[in-house]
Amino acid sequence: MTTLPEAKLFIDGELRGATGGATYDLTSPWTGETVGKAADATREDVEAAIAAARNAFDNTDWASDENRQNRFEIVKKYRALFEANRDRLAQLAVHEAGAAQGAVFRAHVNMALDGWDDYLAVFPRVEWEKDYGEKEAFGSIHKRIAVREAVGVVGAITPWNVPLYVNIGKVVAALLAGCTVILKPAPNTPGMGAIFGELANEAGIPKGVLNVVFGEDPALAGEMLVTDPRVDLISFTGSTGVGKRIMEQGAQTLKRVFLELGGKSAKIVLDDAPNFAMDVGMTMLVFHAGQGCAVQSRLLVPRSRYEEAKQILKGAYTQFGDNWGDPEHPQHIMGPVVSKRQMERVLSYIDIGKQEGATLLHGGSARPDKGGGWFIEPTVFVDVTNDMRIAQEEIFGPVLVVIPFEDDEDAIRIANESNYGLSGGVSSGDHDRAIRVAKRIRTGSVSVNNGMCIAGDIPFGGYKASGVGREWGVEGIEEYTELKMLAWPVRQAEPA
Repeated sequence: MTTLPEAKLFIDGELRGATGGATYDLTSPWTGETVGKAADATREDVEAAIAAARNAFDNTDWASDENRQNRFEIVKKYRALFEANRDRLAQLAVHEAGAAQGAVFRAHVNMALDGWDDYLAVFPRVEWEKDYGEKEAFGSIHKRIAVREAVGVVGAITPWNVPLYVNIGKVVAALLAGCTVILKPAPNTPGMGAIFGELANEAGIPKGVLNVVFGEDPALAGEMLVTDPRVDLISFTGSTGVGKRIMEQGAQTLKRVFLELGGKSAKIVLDDAPNFAMDVGMTMLVFHAGQGCAVQSRLLVPRSRYEEAKQILKGAYTQFGDNWGDPEHPQHIMGPVVSKRQMERVLSYIDIGKQEGATLLHGGSARPDKGGGWFIEPTVFVDVTNDMRIAQEEIFGPVLVVIPFEDDEDAIRIANESNYGLSGGVSSGDHDRAIRVAKRIRTGSVSVNNGMCIAGDIPFGGYKASGVGREWGVEGIEEYTELKMLAWPVRQAEPA
């Protein structure tokens, strides 16, 4: 049995255990057995991390304009150290997050490190100073410029589903912007946060600039970060419910918040899609057991081709069969869900779907024969209406719902009748038609004819209950900055 190294805290440049030495057990999603231990941070530990980050921002030159290139070089060296630890990252993805081997070197590791490279590539495009020209006022001509500055101390609170990807999305952008950071990973995946601390000193990150804290209590450290006035910005990825609480608690100190929250994204396959069977079949919700905020979990197909779509999906799921759930198989892309609690949540939604009158086309059961962990077979419901809970609420598991529509207007209506608006897709043989539909969907990103709408060099974020702000790309770095206007008189105005 694999045993992970103990995940340690990183506070003010020191890799260490929790005050008092407390630890908690990490459970493998594959086996349900203990796979390692992690330091269980106390209030004193979180307090020390906040104080270190505040001091490093206020009393060092980390955020200065003169240090900008040095920051870039440090973050670049940091990236090289992560490259040298690819095998360790893969091991963490498998044994903490439950990633299958075929998913490890996609979203979990490769896509994450590619995103880091994208941040380094777009960094020169950040506009640190903008000239607003001259304007007459009070008898003088005034020069106006805007300067971009680091926002300050950042609390980065990250989830368990693709932890390296989200950790990089926040930590790297904040460091490049000149912020100091307290990274708070999810209790299930502390090791993928701890490695940031393990490699920080070797990269040359100054004391206090980066701190990492985590604990068994999912709320303690996060609530301290959100309510502490010394923390200037909270960057959170996770559930909409927790995001609302962060916004409410952060309001007490008028804290800046970036929230990347849930999704119930719709893929619309129009009647003229030239690869109708492929577009329908490839929507199977199996990658990483459907545990992604931007997955397309509602499939919308024309009523005129609904029966055809059912048969396509039945064939696709049957062909997929039992080709999942083996932790050693290099081509498997689906493993367990992350925890017993998550398994129970997903199974409860499958029961709700049955009770609501949807038809279970495939799957729907736990699979204890796969191992001692938290396995649920790929599941698809048809005969779904958009007012059902399984069509409106984020399940975060391998459960796809299929909804018929009458025409383009009906498809747009169904897609938009959701509290969420994170991602989506449109497929059509008519490019202009697809673009017209895509532009009317109230969501942060839309894949048109399977275009790549999520990547590290372009902004990502949501509408409505899917969040506030943007991550990745130039905009993702700018999220961690403030704009300051400077103006001064340069000459007297000419008489009228």
